Amino acid sequence: MAPCIFCQIINHTKEAVIEVETDEYVIFKDIKPASTHHYLAVPKRHVESLKTMTKDDIPLVNDLEKAMKEFFISKGIDTEDALFGFHMPPFISVHHLHLHGIAPRSTMSWMNSFVFKTHSPWFKLVEDARKYLENK
Repeated sequence: MAPCIFCQIINHTKEAVIEVETDEYVIFKDIKPASTHHYLAVPKRHVESLKTMTKDDIPLVNDLEKAMKEFFISKGIDTEDALFGFHMPPFISVHHLHLHGIAPRSTMSWMNSFVFKTHSPWFKLVEDARKYLENK
C-alpha cells in the first residue's frame, strides 16, 4: 500500500503549507478547493475514516470542528456561510480522516455542491458525524 499522503504532510516529508499545527492535528489548504477558502483539519493519529471510529472518538470530531472554526475566525472567514464535514467511504480520496472547512458555501459550483451535499450518504456534516458515531 502507498504511504498515506496526509501522514507524510504531518511528518513534514511531503511539502504543504501547514496553517495550524498542534500535538493532535494539522490544518492546511485543500489542493482542489471547492470555494474561495477550503481547508482540511487532519488528526495526527492515523484514523482511516468515520466508519472505523466509535462513539469514543466523538471528542476528536469535536476538537477538529472547534479548531477549524477558530482558524476560520482568526482569518476573518465567515463561519455562518461555511460547511464543515467529512466524506464517507467509499467516497474518500485519502484514507485518513479529514474535516473539510469550506467557505463561502454559497458560491460553490453545482458540482462541488453535489460532492459536498449535506445529509447525503457520502458527506456528513459535523453534527451528522456525531450522531453517526453515537450509534456505533
